[in-house]
Amino acid sequence: MNEQIQKIVSELPNLKNVTDVWAAVDERFALGDAAFPADLGIALAEKYGSEGQLWQYRSVFEHLLRLLTTTPGPENASQALRLVSSAEVAGKELDRYTASLLASGHKAADLRPAFTGHASEELRACLVHELVLRGVDVAATPGIAGWATSPHRRHHPLGWLPLTLSDMEGCADLPSYGTHGTSHSMPYGPSESPEPAVIGDGRVPSVEETTGQATATSMATAVANWAEGSNGHIEARVFDLSEPLDVGSVPNTLLALGLRCLDGAGDKAPLSVAVRPPAHAWQLLFAAASTGGAYTSGSYGAYGRLAAWQSMAALAGCPEGAAADEVEARVRDCTWHVFEADTEWFEQVAWDIGLAALAPGHRRLAVLAATDTD
Repeated sequence: MNEQIQKIVSELPNLKNVTDVWAAVDERFALGDAAFPADLGIALAEKYGSEGQLWQYRSVFEHLLRLLTTTPGPENASQALRLVSSAEVAGKELDRYTASLLASGHKAADLRPAFTGHASEELRACLVHELVLRGVDVAATPGIAGWATSPHRRHHPLGWLPLTLSDMEGCADLPSYGTHGTSHSMPYGPSESPEPAVIGDGRVPSVEETTGQATATSMATAVANWAEGSNGHIEARVFDLSEPLDVGSVPNTLLALGLRCLDGAGDKAPLSVAVRPPAHAWQLLFAAASTGGAYTSGSYGAYGRLAAWQSMAALAGCPEGAAADEVEARVRDCTWHVFEADTEWFEQVAWDIGLAALAPGHRRLAVLAATDTD
């Protein structure tokens, strides 16, 4: 083991801060030694990875990984892949995170070793769709196309996703990574707020709730992390209508459904509703799934993409097992609404979603509401 690496490994648990370690790594890296961060990361993982992950270890390892994944260059990409693919470090959650970092920081051509050398199937699958989200034609990229288009890829959970973006996915908000931090926009701000609805116009037909547990769970896939790992709560419900519902009657109907999220909506808590294109609904769901809520980091781009489509499919009333092109066609034929109201149910902090999908034929209305807070 390199003498400097051995010294860092042995002294790490006693450090009050790790900035000197960062500086030492940065110095070696600036001199062109991309192997040093990878060697140090593997040595640290071998010593401390199974011991509760000391905060010093987590901090240094994060710095090493970001240094290699966010600094362009084929050697940096190769060393990042060597680091996360080592037996001491490997893991599915790390693969998902690393794939997002690599796709953000490197050219597709520099990532070919992930598909031709030693890397996990999870890392490869995630990397394919992180690249797709960034507009890369993976089916035409040498060194990547062979794996991306191979039949066995379809057995992976991400294999359902197409290898090209639909028009609805072109507005995905993707994070910007740096060595010391991450930034991304959130599509829940005031600029996206719908206009106050005109209540009193439009007839509400009789309604029967038909929510099944499996459907509700699928509808909530994209926002599940808000409730599972944070302070969020979710309402996902489906209603059949006795006759076709006029689009102008959707606000009145939402108020008549007995939704918990709209309890108290009315004069004191005005309901706002607006028709939005399917792309807007997908953007909201993708952001919720990929970046997470108040206390969750989400599932990153690849699985965020899958979760957004799973929620869209369930909201649109697609049959289980429908292919991606069938889901896209059905989603396009639905009328999508966003809604909000200043009720006690919504936290009104930074993470609020209200979606309603009116199916083709206007006899089925699916509603998904989610909120989270810090």
